[in-house]
Amino acid sequence: MVRQRVAVIFGGRSGEHEVSIRSARSVMAALDGTRWEVVPVGVTRHGAWLTAETTQAALDEGASAFDQGGTALTAGASLAALASCDVAFPLIHGTNGEDGTLQGLLELAGIAYTGAGVAASAVGMDKALQKALFIEAGIPVGRYAVLRRWELQRDCDAALRFVEGEVGYPCFVKPANGGSSVGVTRVVSREDLGGAFLTALRYDEKLVAEAAVIGREVECSVLGNEAPEAASVVGEIEPDREFYDYESKYATDSATKLHVPARIDDGPVDRVRELAVRMYQVIGCEGYARIDFFVQEDGAVMANEVNTIPGFTSISMYPKLWDASGLSFPDLLSRILDLGIARHERGLAR
Repeated sequence: MVRQRVAVIFGGRSGEHEVSIRSARSVMAALDGTRWEVVPVGVTRHGAWLTAETTQAALDEGASAFDQGGTALTAGASLAALASCDVAFPLIHGTNGEDGTLQGLLELAGIAYTGAGVAASAVGMDKALQKALFIEAGIPVGRYAVLRRWELQRDCDAALRFVEGEVGYPCFVKPANGGSSVGVTRVVSREDLGGAFLTALRYDEKLVAEAAVIGREVECSVLGNEAPEAASVVGEIEPDREFYDYESKYATDSATKLHVPARIDDGPVDRVRELAVRMYQVIGCEGYARIDFFVQEDGAVMANEVNTIPGFTSISMYPKLWDASGLSFPDLLSRILDLGIARHERGLAR
């Protein structure tokens, strides 16, 4: 069998740089070597694209190479290596990787890639746009409010009153475009709200305030192109602190528990799996995504968000849910790559 070349693209300029590297390590270690030849393509914290050789050296020796400056437009050797691959596996979490920009570059270059396309990636990254589409589709979401930097600069007191009137306390303030709970603050009073705005605005020009939902935090993995093939078993997050923040997700001493399957009744499980597929289709996902929900005490299910490039670290829920559904990590990765190639070929046939 002739092996196909896979460009695993990771790192990047977002606050999730380290998580991206961890995801890439897990993926590269698990890919079936009889089918796939890995070409690692690292992107530094400042946007420079590294060659496969420099990327591997950085992985072997430490993170110093990931501090270089530059852009994709000056990385001729890196882009040439990318062009030699049969398919790309983007694993840059957050901005400039998960938001449609990297997907647009790959589309322009005519390279097959895994996961959501340009539009679905952009919507999947923007929590405000997602929620608007979910409401239009009749999918239940919690109370929320959207604010932009210029609105806060023009009249911060009015912004405070707006959030209090639309959302209330307790609530969570977060960047509209972001992930891994970077820049997220739990707010219980007006005294906390101004600082939460400033924290979120470090990562985005637009922020979202969401009403806190009392209930279990559950997740479901979806796989497939235009018509999703399946939704996985449902898993549950039991955070080790007040909410599921960055440290709770990734710290080595985290006591957060992942319950697979989730500790909920069959009715809410079926509802979660049904809504997961609907949400996937509403924003136009292809390939794969992880869909997050809250299940309240009365069994009511409330949509949270779609993650178009979920974590692939050793503790990440997306692969764990498929493993519990009978699909091993190596087989899952091969299926994701096959789906990316199939979508690319479908486009060429138009």
